[in-house]
Amino acid sequence: MTTEDAPQSSPTAMRQIIPIDLLERDQCPFDPPSGLRARRGQGAVQPLPLNNGATAWLVTGFEEARTVLADPRFSADKMRHRDATSLQPHEVDAPAAPEPPKEREDGFFVFMDPPEHTRLRRLLTGQFTVRRMKALESRVTEIAVEHIEAMKAAGDEADLVPAFALPLPSLVICELLGVDYADRCDFQKHTAVSLDSSADPEERALASAELYGFMQRLVAQKRANPADDLLSGLIHDADPPLTDTQLVDVALVLLGAGHETTANQLSLSMFALLENPDQLAALRDDPALIDGAVEELLRHLSIIQLGVNRVTTAPVTLGGVDIPAGATVIVATPEVNRDPRQWPDPDRLDVRRPRSPHLAFGHGVHQCLGQQLARIELQIGLRELITRLPGLRLTVPAEKIPVRNEMLIFGVHSLPVTWT
Repeated sequence: MTTEDAPQSSPTAMRQIIPIDLLERDQCPFDPPSGLRARRGQGAVQPLPLNNGATAWLVTGFEEARTVLADPRFSADKMRHRDATSLQPHEVDAPAAPEPPKEREDGFFVFMDPPEHTRLRRLLTGQFTVRRMKALESRVTEIAVEHIEAMKAAGDEADLVPAFALPLPSLVICELLGVDYADRCDFQKHTAVSLDSSADPEERALASAELYGFMQRLVAQKRANPADDLLSGLIHDADPPLTDTQLVDVALVLLGAGHETTANQLSLSMFALLENPDQLAALRDDPALIDGAVEELLRHLSIIQLGVNRVTTAPVTLGGVDIPAGATVIVATPEVNRDPRQWPDPDRLDVRRPRSPHLAFGHGVHQCLGQQLARIELQIGLRELITRLPGLRLTVPAEKIPVRNEMLIFGVHSLPVTWT
C-alpha cells in the first residue's frame, strides 16, 4: 500500500506490457479487473504471457504471495535482476545487462535486497517512533477537521479528492519530513503534478525536477539546522552518514509511497461506503467499528494495480508450480486479498468482518514502514467525514465517477459530494 507497493514501472510501460484485462476494472470499480477474476480456480500460481513476448508468473493465492514477499530467493533489486515487465519486445532475447556496481549508492531502498536494504530499513524504522506517530495523530485530526470546515464554509458541495483526500496525506508528509510551513504550497503543487500520470509529460518532468531540487535544498537545510523530524533524524543519527543523494532518494520514496496511495485509498474507501449504504450506516451508528472497517477496506479495495514484482534468483517451486531462475513473479494483490481459502465470501464488503491479516501493506522485509501512519490517516479521515458530514452522498450517479484505470495506483479522479 505504501513503500512496499510503490509502482516499479511507469504506467505507460506497464499498460503496454501487461494484458489490459488485468489492469482495467470494467464493471464494479471496487472489484479486481475482469482478467484477474477470470483466472480464479486456475491455480494460485499461473504463467502469464506478456505483450512483449516474455512470460511472467502471476500469484493470486494468499499464502503463496506471502512466500514470495518473504523468501530471499525472490529479489526486489531491479538493478541487478532483469524484470520482464520493463522489457520492450526487441529486448526479450537480448543479452544480460552489464553487472551493476557492487555497492548501491542510491537510496531507493524498496528496490534493494539485504544487506543494502537492511541498513536503510533499520535507519528508517528508528525514525517511525511511537512518540512521533502519536504526535502526528493529533496533527492528522487537526488537518482533517480544518479541511472539512473549509468545505462547509465554501458551500454545500465539494470534490472530495482535491478538497480532502489529496491534501490530508500531503500535509502529513510535510510534518514528517519537516517542511517549513511557508514552503508547503510549493511542495504540494510540485508533488501533485509529479505524481499525476495524466498530466502533460513535460509538466510532470518539470515538476519532478522542481521537487528533486526542493528535496536537495531541504536536506541542506536539515544538515545546517536539524529539527525534530524524520529527515533531520536520518541525517544526524546515521553512522556512517547517508549521502545527500541517498537522503533525497529516501525522501522521494516516502513521498510517493505515503501520498498518492493513501489519498486514493481514502477517496475510494469513501466511494465504496457511499455505494454500500448499509455498511456506511453501521459506521455512523457505531464509529468504534471504523478501525476494523479500515482493515476491511484495505483488503477489499487493494488499490495497487496487480501488486508488486519480484525476480527469482534460483529455481523455486511455489504452489506446486516450478518457476525457473530469472523469472518475473507478479503478486496480484487485488486477487490475493480475496483468496477464498483465506476469507469467506471474499467479494463482499463487510465492515464487521473479524480482523485478519491482509497484504495491502506487503509482507516480509519490505512490509510498509509507514503502515501505522497510513492507518491513522485513514481511520481519522473516514471518522471525521462520517461524523461531521452525516448527510454525505454523491451528487452524480456512481457510473459517472471517473476512475483511475489508466494508472498503477487505482482510485478515482474526482468524487463530487454534498452533505445537505
